Amino acid sequence: MKRTMRRTKYLLLLLILFISVGYAILQSNLNITGTTGINNAKWDIHWNNVQVTTGSVTGTNVTTPATIDTNKTTVNYNITLSKPGDYYEFTVDAVNSGTIDGMIDTISSKLNNVEITTLPNYLNYSVTYSDGAELQANQELKAGTTETYKVRIEYKKDISVSDLPGAEQTLNLSFSVTYKQADEDAIPVVNPISFSTDSWSTIVSAVKRGKTENYNVGDTKTVDMGSLGTHTLRIANMSTPAECSQEGFSQSACGFVLEFSDIITTHIMNPYTSGVTTPGNGNIGGWPASEMRTYVNSDIYNALPSELKSGIINTTVVSGHGSTSGETNFTSTDKLYLLSAHEVYEGDTGYDTAYNNTRQLDYYSSQNVTTSNYSGAIKQRNSSNSDWWLRSALSSTIFAFYRVAIAGYWINYHADDTRGVSPAFRIG
Repeated sequence: MKRTMRRTKYLLLLLILFISVGYAILQSNLNITGTTGINNAKWDIHWNNVQVTTGSVTGTNVTTPATIDTNKTTVNYNITLSKPGDYYEFTVDAVNSGTIDGMIDTISSKLNNVEITTLPNYLNYSVTYSDGAELQANQELKAGTTETYKVRIEYKKDISVSDLPGAEQTLNLSFSVTYKQADEDAIPVVNPISFSTDSWSTIVSAVKRGKTENYNVGDTKTVDMGSLGTHTLRIANMSTPAECSQEGFSQSACGFVLEFSDIITTHIMNPYTSGVTTPGNGNIGGWPASEMRTYVNSDIYNALPSELKSGIINTTVVSGHGSTSGETNFTSTDKLYLLSAHEVYEGDTGYDTAYNNTRQLDYYSSQNVTTSNYSGAIKQRNSSNSDWWLRSALSSTIFAFYRVAIAGYWINYHADDTRGVSPAFRIG
């Protein structure tokens, strides 16, 4: 007899907290339901190994420490957070002792039975993985494996008097995670080792989880691009300074940025015909109107492995303009983009109108690349130093863009010249 496994969704984790802040009691019930059999398979996910973090409130502030019940479905605790700085934190293992892989279906956080949008100014509350990484839909809990969760409730200490509760507060918090049987959309909860050895799916997952402590600016990894050959990507940026939040600021040098450390191929930036004033001729219309932008976001992008492409995000890219009357800086949304002059060189070249709308990438900053110290900008094609295009239009002409010369210094050239292609992109 043919036996068929029916796909079923199970509610496995239910975390409910009743919190009082200010000389009151904080309680929590952490529940998991469900042990069943499917065609002789076993579904069993439960709590195990609760550990209270050193530094949590103790003594009379703890009526009941975090304790797993005999069914391993509930963690109970009763505590009091009596002053700013008090917190209670514990870890607990979610264990899949069954034979069926599970994955997160939905995640819900509620305050007083309403989905949380903001918390009171005096309260921090989180449920994460033990490394602080965010829980996400589709993350796996494979059969026979364990993931450690961390629960933390904190009475904030660095707050103003106006943020303190004027009276004893009672807050009902709940956090629930619904697991279902894993399918083809499952995402592994990975522990990255190194950028050069991790798979692209592991790298993408690690960046999305904010678990990049084993990655460093300047790390490299080869990538097979089919007919375009095998090339090298490097981590060009990992920081997001405050300037990235400024209105009108390019995001092309903010966050986790990868760039090619070599030159993939050669291509023109744009055709140029003297007397033609339409966008896409010379530097008219800038980077957004260029033939190069279309090329890197189609031919180059499509040559990347699907595992890598799945993590590439849309990036708001600000670019300078040429001397065409009426033009201002351009803003585009790109998967892949060429770097600007400022993203490579520290020091204004004088002809990039978007110089102040972006920043130098962490990699070039670490190499101390400036307009007078530029060897760190050299790239190679087929093992020989070669020049490569930048997306910055030269503001004094209608026909030229910046490029990096063979020796690494900046220079400009006609848009219809054939030069190196070495784009960048962000994972997020």
